Amino acid sequence: MDTIPAALAAASARFGDAQALVDGTVRLSWRQLREHVRTVARALLAEGIGPGDRVALCSPNTHHWVIAALATTYAGATLVPINTRFTAAETADLLTRTKAAALVVAGEFLGRDRLAELRAGQHPVPDTVVHIPLDAGAAPEGVIAWADLAARAAGVPDADPRAAEVGPDDVSDILFTSGTTGRSKGAMSAHRQALGVARAWAELGELTSADRYLVINPFFHSFGYKAGILACLLTGATIVPQRVFDVVEAMRLVAAERITVLPGPPTIYQTMLDHPDRDDVDLSSLRLAVTGAATVPVVLVERMQNELELDAVLTAYGLTEAVVATMCRTDDDASTVAHTCGRPAAGFELRIDPAAGEVLLRGPNVMLGYLDDPAATAAAVDAGGWLHTGDVGEVDDRGYLTITDRLKDMYICGGFNVYPAEVEQALARLPGVAESAVVGVPDKRLGEVGKAYVIRRDPALSVEDVRGHCLRELANYKVPREIEFRPDLPRNPSGKVLKRLLRD
Repeated sequence: MDTIPAALAAASARFGDAQALVDGTVRLSWRQLREHVRTVARALLAEGIGPGDRVALCSPNTHHWVIAALATTYAGATLVPINTRFTAAETADLLTRTKAAALVVAGEFLGRDRLAELRAGQHPVPDTVVHIPLDAGAAPEGVIAWADLAARAAGVPDADPRAAEVGPDDVSDILFTSGTTGRSKGAMSAHRQALGVARAWAELGELTSADRYLVINPFFHSFGYKAGILACLLTGATIVPQRVFDVVEAMRLVAAERITVLPGPPTIYQTMLDHPDRDDVDLSSLRLAVTGAATVPVVLVERMQNELELDAVLTAYGLTEAVVATMCRTDDDASTVAHTCGRPAAGFELRIDPAAGEVLLRGPNVMLGYLDDPAATAAAVDAGGWLHTGDVGEVDDRGYLTITDRLKDMYICGGFNVYPAEVEQALARLPGVAESAVVGVPDKRLGEVGKAYVIRRDPALSVEDVRGHCLRELANYKVPREIEFRPDLPRNPSGKVLKRLLRD
């Protein structure tokens, strides 16, 4: 069971008519989910999609995403999740670099129509486009409507032979993560690795077929996909997707669907705990919360344990190149959970580089490499197989990791990694900007937000000009929330901007 198609077949056989996926009125058993996946896989094969091809998927958390992702691997192709907050230019860049043979894209979401934006910008799109309906509207011209996939599949009687040919070392997915140079990098994982990290997460969270898992983390993120969908696939836990986080809807779903597992960034729990209507909603089914991606106050962990009466609150550490590297255990105390990221998981070795204090990881689930970027791969994974994470950390005498800094200046906004270099490159394209430096600053709700220090070339340049430019060029979580004009920036003797001083 070292391939995703094999894991789906095993889940169908083992869990049968138990609920696999609940999305509003759509309720699928494991047997039904597999049938839907096989149908969509046949449709992809009918369109000529096969081994070595890449299928890009841009959609919020819905049942369509789960089916399309699993169908992609069932057809022997490679999944390329795309951040739904990306602009058309950012999306087009990924489509071009992956040479995507197909694009599965949702209709209007959060006020934006991604396909319409691609077409309006005259960006190239694959010949095969599958349209996911998020409302009752008709699919645009020149695409395959989701409802028409069954008819397309008629030309291919069986996808199982293709699924059986998928190997454990075949590339299952390419997940993009921004780099410090501002150029995104596609981390490639094999089927055995995607399942390996999912299995480790599920085991440490003690996930079983009795669990009902509210997946708020975006499916396009490694956590939502691998620690979410794939973890459920391996254990029989029910997948309950939520498109975007809304505290009232999340609490309603917990009560209505008897949710037991609720991972997410700390802001989710803080918002839920502080909501005035919380006592009026039955949240007693919750047993497990897993958080990370930001500093977690001890008092928050204690409130989660006491007020939500959770059996376990865990913190974890991972990155796209490794997904789940360290994780707390269910018997760890509140201080350990709040102050550390746990100890190694998923077969990882952990050590700290004595020179820079950088966290290094080695194990079977380190990515295969970056897509078409051997230089970046060699820089990230050394000859000894150690992944250089770019994070600075400490390990205590129990083997528990604490992240203390970030070598790469990356900060985390609402659970999403933001790399200042990418934002600075966008600012550099704005006439009137001479130079900029972007840092992360604390924010009560989102953990951290961006603050841009800008040296103006044109004194008429306004805060509104800068913010408007960023909104056009960048996904919303990358847009600086604060903008400050300065005559100069602090520098060291070699001329490098001292971001530490800006953060302080």
